[in-house]
Amino acid sequence: MKAMMEMHTHTELERELMQRGYGRIAGVDEAGRGPLAGPVVAAAVVFAPDTEIEGIADSKALRENRRNELAVLIKKHALAWATASASPGEIDTINILQASLLAMRRAVDKLTIRPDFLLIDGKYVFSHSIATRAVLRGDSLCFSIAAASILAKTERDSIMIELDKEYPEYGFARHKGYPTKLHATALLAHGPSPYHRRSFTLKSTE
Repeated sequence: MKAMMEMHTHTELERELMQRGYGRIAGVDEAGRGPLAGPVVAAAVVFAPDTEIEGIADSKALRENRRNELAVLIKKHALAWATASASPGEIDTINILQASLLAMRRAVDKLTIRPDFLLIDGKYVFSHSIATRAVLRGDSLCFSIAAASILAKTERDSIMIELDKEYPEYGFARHKGYPTKLHATALLAHGPSPYHRRSFTLKSTE
C-alpha cells in the first residue's frame, strides 16, 4: 500500500511559480464526480507564501474527522477560500467533466482576493483570464490543491448529510451518494430522488 504524502507548506511547483513572481497562487479541486446523487463541489484556496499547516494531504487519503479538523485550519489560515457547486441538473445537461470545470470556475470567481495563478487538479482547465496550469495528481503534489480538495470534500459531505434529513430512505449521510450496495437497494425500492443524476446509472459508475 502506497504511503500517504502529507504536506505542511507549499511544495516545489508552487515555490517555483512564486519565484517567477506569482505571489497569490490558488489551488483548485473538486469532489463528487463519481456519485449517483448530489452536486459536484469545488473549492479554491489561496495561502500566503509562508503558510504552514501540518498534515495537509489528498482528501481521499484522510479520515473524515481529520478532514474536518484540517478544513477548520485551512479556512483560518488561508488568505482567501471559496466553495461552489454544479447541480445534478447541470451535470445531466453538460456532463460531469464540464460540470466539474464549471464548479471550479465558480469557486475561483467567488474568491475575495484575485489570484495571480491557478493550479487545477487533473488533466483539464477551464477558460479564465488568470494564468492556469493543470496538475495531474495535484491533490497529492501541491499544498494549495490538497487544501482545496479537503474543503471541497467536507463541503460536499455536509450537503449530503443535509439531504439525508430530507430523503432519509436513501442513506445519503452514510454513502454520500456514491454507488454502494445500500444506495443501489434504496434506488430499486424508491426510485430516484430530485437530487439524483439522471445521466448516471449504477453500471456506468462501476
